[in-house]
Amino acid sequence: MVIFLKRFFGSLFLVILVFHFHLLGAKGASAQENPFPLLPGLEASVEFWKIVFTRYSTSELIFHDPLDPLKIYKILEMREDAPRRLIHEQRKKVLAELGLDQDDTRVRAQRGVKERFAVGLQRSRKYISQIQQIFREEGLPVELAYLPLVESAFNVHARSRVGALGMWQFMPATGRRFLRIGPGLDERKDPLDSTRAAARLLKENFRAFGNWPLAITAYNHGREGLQRGVSQVGSKDLMEIIQRYEGRAFGFASKNFYAEFLAAVEVAKRSEEFFPALEYHAPVRLGEVEVERTIPVTDLLKRADILRDEFLEWNPGLNSKSRSIPAGYRIKVPEEKLEIVQAAYLRAIGKPGPEPKPTSFGETAMSWIRHRVARGQTLSHIARIYRVSVGELQRLNKLPDIHSITAGEYLTIPRH
Repeated sequence: MVIFLKRFFGSLFLVILVFHFHLLGAKGASAQENPFPLLPGLEASVEFWKIVFTRYSTSELIFHDPLDPLKIYKILEMREDAPRRLIHEQRKKVLAELGLDQDDTRVRAQRGVKERFAVGLQRSRKYISQIQQIFREEGLPVELAYLPLVESAFNVHARSRVGALGMWQFMPATGRRFLRIGPGLDERKDPLDSTRAAARLLKENFRAFGNWPLAITAYNHGREGLQRGVSQVGSKDLMEIIQRYEGRAFGFASKNFYAEFLAAVEVAKRSEEFFPALEYHAPVRLGEVEVERTIPVTDLLKRADILRDEFLEWNPGLNSKSRSIPAGYRIKVPEEKLEIVQAAYLRAIGKPGPEPKPTSFGETAMSWIRHRVARGQTLSHIARIYRVSVGELQRLNKLPDIHSITAGEYLTIPRH
């Protein structure tokens, strides 16, 4: 009987232990599935930004409590170009109505951005799938692709008062770490190059802090500044830093950046609900041709039969007055025009591509496409461009593995 009870309780303990670890595993999986948690205490801020994005117009000023943002004191109609002096006077009136001192910080003015956010959603559809793919290839959460809704409304030409530029709003100093910035070429305005740079910066931030709330906040505030906050507070919990860090530059914008991001992601995923009947930009998938040496713009466009305006639309990083395309730049063209531009580029530099590889299936030469591998391209990316399988590309080009391609080499692609 004693042996039976030992076995029974031993088995029961084992079942409980397995169930316990199963729950822990489920919690761990859940945490992995949601890298961007809604932190306790941040709920009101997220709701505030959702109404700023979806309810209030750019002609409306919201006077609210910055520490309790859903405490809205007054909504005032005021045109966008109203002088700051007038806004300051209206804020003083709100303070007086509340019986507060004129230097009290409990009233803040926030302009609605409903129209701007709607335009950002419209623009986002143009490149969002390719931006998400870049983040997937970097092993990062695809929701990060919505960050430009907060930064620039997906405007590749957006420029801030302090000099941040492009969809991802890189400052010159940070941008130069990842991109080329000069009078003829500013890759901060390139939708793909700037996205790759943003992915690298966000990945560095995540490695530095170990969680996405801080990594995203650092994108706005700067990594060094936020590291000072972590050191001063002695915590990597964003809410503790918001409540306790007293950095002079760590103001409302930095404290709310993660909440803005969460609100933007939610609105973007439910855009049909918040903005019904919104007309979105048509998706464009861009292919790339890497330039080995500087070539004249007109020479390439003439050979490819492409208008200068449409070429500059695909390549906004190039100065519209530039006469040449610098070596090392990756020309962006819609994927359906990629073969034409590659051929035009090779003719422009007097370097025709190799003949297609022979096959044992009796195919003619017209059944194949020559693809020159651009810097940063993977076999899976090329397979998606031409709608073929990775295995088929690997087999036809006799590649030992899917990682054995290098920039500049040519692949034979079956034309389906």
